[in-house]
Amino acid sequence: MNAVSKPSEIDVSCRLPLLVLVISAAVWLVLSSIFAFLGSLIFHKPDLFSNSFAFSYGHLVAVRTTAFLYGAGIQLGLAFTLWLFCRLGRTRLAQPILVTVGAALWNLGVTVGVIAIIAGDATGFETLEMPRYAALIVFLGYLIVATLAVVTLHARRERPLYVSHWFLLAALFWFAWIYSTANLSLLVFPVRGVTQAVIAWWFSANLQIVWFGLVGIGAIFYFVPKLTNRELNSQYLALFTFWMLILFASWIGVPNSAPVPSWMPALSTVGAVLTLIPVLTFALNLHGTVGGKYSLFKTNPLWRFVGVGILAFVAASVLNAVSSLIQVSQVTDLTWFTPARTQLYTYGFFAMVMFSAAYYIVPQLIGMEFPLPKLINLHFWLATVGIVLIVLPLAIGGVVQGLMLQNPNNAFPKITKVSLMFIRLIIVGDILILLGHLGFAFNVIRLVRRFYQARAAAAYAAAIAEIGAAKA
Repeated sequence: MNAVSKPSEIDVSCRLPLLVLVISAAVWLVLSSIFAFLGSLIFHKPDLFSNSFAFSYGHLVAVRTTAFLYGAGIQLGLAFTLWLFCRLGRTRLAQPILVTVGAALWNLGVTVGVIAIIAGDATGFETLEMPRYAALIVFLGYLIVATLAVVTLHARRERPLYVSHWFLLAALFWFAWIYSTANLSLLVFPVRGVTQAVIAWWFSANLQIVWFGLVGIGAIFYFVPKLTNRELNSQYLALFTFWMLILFASWIGVPNSAPVPSWMPALSTVGAVLTLIPVLTFALNLHGTVGGKYSLFKTNPLWRFVGVGILAFVAASVLNAVSSLIQVSQVTDLTWFTPARTQLYTYGFFAMVMFSAAYYIVPQLIGMEFPLPKLINLHFWLATVGIVLIVLPLAIGGVVQGLMLQNPNNAFPKITKVSLMFIRLIIVGDILILLGHLGFAFNVIRLVRRFYQARAAAAYAAAIAEIGAAKA
């Protein structure tokens, strides 16, 4: 593999696999939103799918989570990782055809997993619902993509590592470790008793907090200096953020209400509170980099996605730390507050940053701008308002639900009725997010279609001209 310095040649080398990853992620985003919308409908009409085993609420939530996390989130993260390794390393992507095969295997595995969940073959472990035969296909696809990403990084022409390299490289190894460990411990050689729940909590937290955190922060540390046209304020602070996130966030996940030895939730609480340290250093580093030029985030919808992602990351981390305290968790545990916090982190933070990355990368891959630039701005507002209308009702409803549960005089049907007042509001947010995902998918697919149509037309014209010259 020959290292090159021209960005156009680099983009050509990684065009096909990255387009496969981004387009596949866009399709999975739409599917996840459809299942989320169907799940919300059940709160308005409980008997809607009463005669359908496949579309029970449990199945809809599991499919929505799997489609979003594995179908969309991780694929967008992998696409950004591959592109950044090539661009910053000034080198071609190693074996792009094999990377495309790996992406195809990943999507095949997720498809098999989603069908299995609908058919009733889910594992029952949150964020790890796919059965082991689907997980094996997913893991094989991931190993191909991740291995070639590491090979690309090793073959880079620019040898110094930027701080984003640290975050993204660690994320590649982190997912391989946690996913294989969780599947082996829970599905292949299942451990016994309450240890299963502990491992499931550990995996879920490491996937959503550590892996998404590493990729999302790595992207932000790349885009913010690019936006402000300034160097990152402090690489040392960035590396401190990196090590503190890995060290403390990997402990969390075990709720205080868990029926386990008390040291486990206590350790999880300590880890959650200490994650405020990397959050603080992250915020200070960005503040120093921006240098007060926060108005820049208003000039371009791509940078607005990043701005919302930064705010959501800080807010979600604070909520996670506060709700881990036993005095607060007595109210928030086992309520709708937990999915509110999760949505804020995975969608408000990670997905919003990845949307910005996709909108930035795809035009560079094919040398054409999006045909509907106003649709990007519309997507931003649909996604932002949508996530607010999901997080706020869930969080407020969860707190109200928890406070009512503290009073033994409140009958459970009454608590459920009050909670439904808030939960039914999220359908508006689900609709807005679905519309935003449809716009995102339409914009990306239309741009790629225009590109390949232009190439096909050029190739046809060249062939006709060659035939005409031969006859002459």
